[in-house]
Amino acid sequence: MDEPPPNRSEAKPLAAAPPFHQSDADEDDENVKQLDECSSLYLLMQDCVVRTNRNWKECQTEVQALRECFEKRKRKKDK
Repeated sequence: MDEPPPNRSEAKPLAAAPPFHQSDADEDDENVKQLDECSSLYLLMQDCVVRTNRNWKECQTEVQALRECFEKRKRKKDK
């Protein structure tokens, strides 16, 4: 007779997935590239949203960092 499937605790863990968007800023996504110095913050925010199943409350640190980057960028542009 076949053996029952192993307990979940006995199963081998899945290999760790690579970080989301690891090389997106280098790819052909022109929208992300246009964010210049804010692109990495945008990708971090996007990762958080995915990781938390779209729970924006959990991602406020990333949202605030991106907002500050945009404001700093705008101030530089206005000078």
